[in-house]
Amino acid sequence: MKAVVYTEYGGTPALTEVPEPVCPDGGVIVEVTATGVCRSDWHAWRGHDPVALPHIPGHEFAGVIRETGSGVRRWRAGDRVTVPFVCGCGTCAYCAAGDPQVCPQQTQPGFTGPGSFAERVAVHAADTNLVGLSDSVDDIAAASLGCRFATAFRAVHAHGRVREGNWLTVHGCGGVGLSAVQIGVALGARVLAVDVSARALEKARALGVEHTVDAGDCPDTAAAIHELTGGGAHVSLDALGSATTAAASVHCLRRRGRHIQVGLLFGDAARPPLPMDTVIAHELEIHGSHGMAAHEYPAMLGLLAEGSLRPELLVGSVIGLAEAGAALAGVDEPGTAGMTVVSLAG
Repeated sequence: MKAVVYTEYGGTPALTEVPEPVCPDGGVIVEVTATGVCRSDWHAWRGHDPVALPHIPGHEFAGVIRETGSGVRRWRAGDRVTVPFVCGCGTCAYCAAGDPQVCPQQTQPGFTGPGSFAERVAVHAADTNLVGLSDSVDDIAAASLGCRFATAFRAVHAHGRVREGNWLTVHGCGGVGLSAVQIGVALGARVLAVDVSARALEKARALGVEHTVDAGDCPDTAAAIHELTGGGAHVSLDALGSATTAAASVHCLRRRGRHIQVGLLFGDAARPPLPMDTVIAHELEIHGSHGMAAHEYPAMLGLLAEGSLRPELLVGSVIGLAEAGAALAGVDEPGTAGMTVVSLAG
């Protein structure tokens, strides 16, 4: 089959022929119809999140089941599906409790094994990890659900507990940040977006934010947010992943506020200094958010079905598989706005 492969960190990802995946027991083979190009894939390509080389990236995808392994009960060949980027083992105590996103034996297509920048990809523990797609959700929209959109939904809805009228601040308006913006607006929050890119902030305004802050021109984003919101955000997300944005997210909260760390931090930034004195004095909450389990998708899909959420509006460009390698290498280039999705259909 055709797949995009890189053989060294930072090396040019190339479209090439590779052996097709073998269907695992309890798992399935999915024919990929669309897959997103995500910053997490970029981190792996740069070597920040080590993977076995050579490697096929890609972890947010939609497709059609082409083969099922022994023991699969809920799925058949021909079913349209998407998959959370964290796949639980399906048998441990965490999976049994409904938390496969923190499964110690988790698999992640595109990280622990070959990913979805390919014509086919293997998925383990299908009965735990697959999410069925209705005809109302097209392949391009569905490709965004497994990582950025689902992660943002759980961060805002479950951890943030955002309610109508709450102030929600989103630091970083890439794929996951713009997803959080759209979700917050749909839930009735008053949303404020922070970024250094004029194009990203323009996209956030188009999605319905009340205020934007250009962090490149603002020496103290937290102070600006306190002024704009009349006391600080009820909920704030670091959707980028840096020591600066993580600290700013905590500092911008009002008392009893909630910080959710969504953006990944690596290297020296992995343990950022946070104002724990303020966390204690103001009774702030700090949450990590690592994807969303398959069984939690119905609430999100219900909002998609009624039109409150429209992930397709977050797509900046649709490309072919031959262009995926260059798109991955360019993820960190300034000035980009919106998601890039690779279409393999037709």
